[in-house]
Amino acid sequence: MLTGEKVALRARHEDDLPVLRTELFNDVENASRAESRPWRPVAPDAKDPRLGADTKDPDSHVPFSVVDRETGSLVGVANLWGIDTHNRLAHIGLGLRPSCRGKGYGTDVVAVLCHYGFTVRGLRRLQIETLADNTAMLRAAEHNGFTREGVLRSSAWVMGEFLDEVLLGLLVEEWKRGARG
Repeated sequence: MLTGEKVALRARHEDDLPVLRTELFNDVENASRAESRPWRPVAPDAKDPRLGADTKDPDSHVPFSVVDRETGSLVGVANLWGIDTHNRLAHIGLGLRPSCRGKGYGTDVVAVLCHYGFTVRGLRRLQIETLADNTAMLRAAEHNGFTREGVLRSSAWVMGEFLDEVLLGLLVEEWKRGARG
């Protein structure tokens, strides 16, 4: 298990799935903002690849469940995805349950994922892509040392309109400097 100040990242448990399905993935608005493909309903007994820990290439995607360190209650999901071992880079993603937003969990999740990516996996670069109006994710990324590297104009189709995405990056040497200072 990986721990931060407020959260722990652990393997996905079977009893996490109904909560995540209901609160994150069956929420059309939230799921449409979080994914690059259209929302679609998934039957309760279907194998939803967004929920499971098994992937076709386990070396390229590592999913976690996020829990509150004090209570052990489920906070949301986090993952390192698009892991490229040749170029030593990966992408960070997370989703918090609606009742857990605005409490500083996101900033801590990003910090723990940086530790995992840089220290455990030996990566050189981490990257985040988020909608330009996702101020919580932008704050969490920038608080952890990520730099805004660009804007992908009108690149995300979300609920009937095109939105801009912001690309943020963090290099291991920047992270190490920030961790010390």
